[in-house]
Amino acid sequence: MASFNQVMLVGNLTADVKMSYTPSQTAVADTGLAVNEEWTGQDGQRHRDVLFVDVRAFGKLAEVMSKYINKGAPVLVVGKLKLDRWTDREGKKQSKHRIIADRVVFLPRSGQAGSADGPDDIPI
Repeated sequence: MASFNQVMLVGNLTADVKMSYTPSQTAVADTGLAVNEEWTGQDGQRHRDVLFVDVRAFGKLAEVMSKYINKGAPVLVVGKLKLDRWTDREGKKQSKHRIIADRVVFLPRSGQAGSADGPDDIPI
């Protein structure tokens, strides 16, 4: 059976990129993404919902993200959905979905035509 795992989201970073390194010195970047959705209901009322997603990147992509983007930056993230599972200190099983980024496109902030601060499109 064929399978396909790709996620594409546009949103704003909820935190500055946090850098760490694996024991083999591979860069790891962690941040969060807020994806806003707005719609008008049948009653004419405006509604808004926000989806919060954790994002992780590795290697050169992680280093570039750490250097060029920070909290509030609008980005397009393309990657895979991954389920992390662990047991907490109280012995309870926990899980969380996160996106493992393959590509990040830096988007202009509202009112800006483009960004001169860094590259706009960072593939792996």
